[in-house]
Amino acid sequence: MNTPTMLRALPADHRRRLMRLPREVSFPQGTRLFDEGARADRFWILRTGSVELDTQVPGRRTAVIETLGAGELVGWSWLFAPHVWHLGATATTPVRAYAFDATAIRSMCQDDPALGQAVTQWVGEVLAHRLRCARTRLLDLSTPYGAGSAV
Repeated sequence: MNTPTMLRALPADHRRRLMRLPREVSFPQGTRLFDEGARADRFWILRTGSVELDTQVPGRRTAVIETLGAGELVGWSWLFAPHVWHLGATATTPVRAYAFDATAIRSMCQDDPALGQAVTQWVGEVLAHRLRCARTRLLDLSTPYGAGSAV
């Protein structure tokens, strides 16, 4: 199951309001968008390219959790206090995206409860999907191959 895109998740009037705010940005391949633990003050909707989400695994190298593509949300930590990234992200190809200022979006959501509910529902669904991906990936890294199969 893919993460819900803004196009599928939000009513048209809410999408139109949100899409008045972003600025278009681009990142070359290899650009680090954010690191775990850093301040989450923005998010992106990918237009083109791909971004890998990763997490630090003690005693191991960084583990890639998921690869995101066009239409997908990069970053959810901006919505929930303490507004600190829970994962890291790197552009794995050249990326074009819409960048949103988190403070402006949170303010809009507070001023318009219907918009706030729709955005929270969308980001919550993305968060749930990312947690499932992280769990699966970390289980893959921590168990021997075939450990879950019947003997």
